[in-house]
Amino acid sequence: MRGAHIGEFEELVLMAVAALSGEGYGLAVREFLVEKANRKVALGAIHATLYRLQEKGMLRSELEGATEKRGGRRKRMFRLTNTGVESIRKAREARERVWSLVPSALKPSTT
Repeated sequence: MRGAHIGEFEELVLMAVAALSGEGYGLAVREFLVEKANRKVALGAIHATLYRLQEKGMLRSELEGATEKRGGRRKRMFRLTNTGVESIRKAREARERVWSLVPSALKPSTT
């Protein structure tokens, strides 16, 4: 597999695609990240990341049928592959291992 490690933004995009459960197209991913991750990001950056993750084997995509609502244009839907699922699991595990070593005085209080 090419590019086994993912960056923080790639991880967010993969998680957004997963959370969108089959509705992971560019604009939906962007809106998800704006709303849920409080990240303002250009649609072009989303598309570049989706295609890069597809090249890495973490996403697959297919064109859905054209709709009148979209002016006859087709929508490219992205879905996680098993490699993508494993990548976000590994990223989370690594983050949790490192976070567990941060002194508790530096962690936010849960009260």
